[in-house]
Parts: sequence; C-alpha cells; structure tokens
Amino acid sequence: MTLPAQVRLVEVGARDGLQNEPQRVATAVKVELIERLADAGLTTIEATSFVSPRWVPQMADAAEVLRALVATSRLRPAISLPVLTPNLKGFDAAVEAGAQEIAIFAAASETFSLKNINCSITESLKRFAAVTDAASALDIRVRGYVSCAVICPYEGTIAPAQTASVVRRLHDLGCYEISLGDTIGAGTPAAVQRMIEACATVVPLASLAGHYHDTYGMAIANIYASLQMGMNVFDSAVGGLGGCPYAVGAGGNVASEDVVYLLHGLGIDTGVDLDRLLAAADFILGHLGRPPASKVARALLARRAAAPRAEPR
Repeated sequence: MTLPAQVRLVEVGARDGLQNEPQRVATAVKVELIERLADAGLTTIEATSFVSPRWVPQMADAAEVLRALVATSRLRPAISLPVLTPNLKGFDAAVEAGAQEIAIFAAASETFSLKNINCSITESLKRFAAVTDAASALDIRVRGYVSCAVICPYEGTIAPAQTASVVRRLHDLGCYEISLGDTIGAGTPAAVQRMIEACATVVPLASLAGHYHDTYGMAIANIYASLQMGMNVFDSAVGGLGGCPYAVGAGGNVASEDVVYLLHGLGIDTGVDLDRLLAAADFILGHLGRPPASKVARALLARRAAAPRAEPR
C-alpha cells in the first residue's frame, strides 16, 4: 500500500468553524486567525461566507473580512481564500470584496437539501449553475461541497451511487474540486471507501477531497482510509471548531492539529508547522473561552504548560 507523499489541507475553521458560534467574533480576530493559519503554512483557508446575515449573523462582516485579507501584506499571493456564495447576490458581493475563489454546496440527501436550503437537489444545482457561469466568465475558481455524502440524519445511509451522481453534476458545473462531507460524523472507514470508489468512477480522484466530522471519533480513521484510496486533499478546522446546526448531535470538524499529527507521523508532507498551528488554535479558543476539541492540542498544550521554565541567569 502506497500512501500519497503530499497532502493539501483546506482549513475551514474561520468559516465553517465559526459560523454557528453564538457569540460574535470580532472582524479583527477573524482576520488575525486567518493570518496565523497562513503563517503556519496552510495555503487554502476558507475565509468567510457571503450569506444573509439573517440566517448566519456571524458572517455579517464577510466583506470586511475579505477586504482586510486581500489588503494585508502578511498573506502570500499563493494562498487561496475561498468564500461560500450560495447565490448570485452573494457571488456579486464576494467579487466586489475581492474574491478569487468561491465555494458552492449541495447535498446527497433530498431531505437534508430541503431542510437545509429549502429546495431539492436538482433545484439547488440549477441555482448554482448561474453562479458557476458567472464565476467562469471572470476566471474565478469554484469548489463544490456535498453534504451527507455517507449518512443523512433524516434518511440514514446514502447509497454511494447517489453521492456520485451529485458529485458528477457539480463537476459538470465546473467545480475543480468536490469536498465529500460526512456531515454528522457517523461514517466508518469501509463506508467512506465505498463512497470514494463510487465517486472516483464518475470524476477523477484528484478532483475529490474528504470533509469528515468527528461525532463518533471516526474522522481520523476515515482520513487514513481515504489516504489508502489515494485521496490527498482533506478539509479540517483549527481546534476542531464547527458542527452542523441541521444535524442533531453532530460534532465538530476534524481538528487540523490531529490531522497534521497523523500525516506527519506517516511521513506525509503537509507544509504545515504544527507548533504555529497550535498557537493559532490557542489564539481563537482563547477568544471563544473554551478548551480545544483536538486531542493533539490538549496533549501538547498541557505538556508545554507543565514544562519547567528555565531560570533567568
């Protein structure tokens, strides 16, 4: 078995991780978090979401966040800052703020689609066609997401062929990459591998990414199973932030620190400095007033706190 030599991580903590936080996070804190993540070596960092502030109040400052990031000299030109744009209104606002990459999202479950965005899968893809056409005209890259790619909180197990069908349609719309979401974190390695196998028959494996939540503690195992299939792109969130408000009991995203620890232990290059990543996690969790969900962060931060300090000479 040969695992990929390199893996690209898509950091989603600043968007997916923060969007459902009940306390408002200041714009300056969001910007600094993303700058810290970039300093840690992450090259793809979801910045924000251009959605209605009535539905997602935390993202009301989307334009301010993106403009600040576009203007800052601390972010290297090679760093991608994708933003979520569910419709043309959001897309236009994102472009005005300087977006160079956007993301759209569909679901592999009809029931989840109806409850999440109030329309069927087919209707959602028709809406996104207008967005992808507009993005193509401006040479803006589009990334796609598929929720409930393995299990739905309402329908149960999703047939791999159903997920593959949605993946193919997103690819046909022009998505350069499609992220496969285990939204409620109930997937197991065998189920994830079956899903990836089905999707890889309709689009190139290089166009697929894994997005696994950790509700049942399976996220790291699912990433390893995906590596065995040849997948080399994974979404993760600093500190294990995030969750799904439409899925009862769903835990947060897999923690970036845990993923990096796994990959480095396997000899896989990520380009990420774990120490700086831990500092970024400590920064945002300090503002939120909570301990990290990441086991690696808990262990390493506790070890550092307990380490004896050198006496000044």
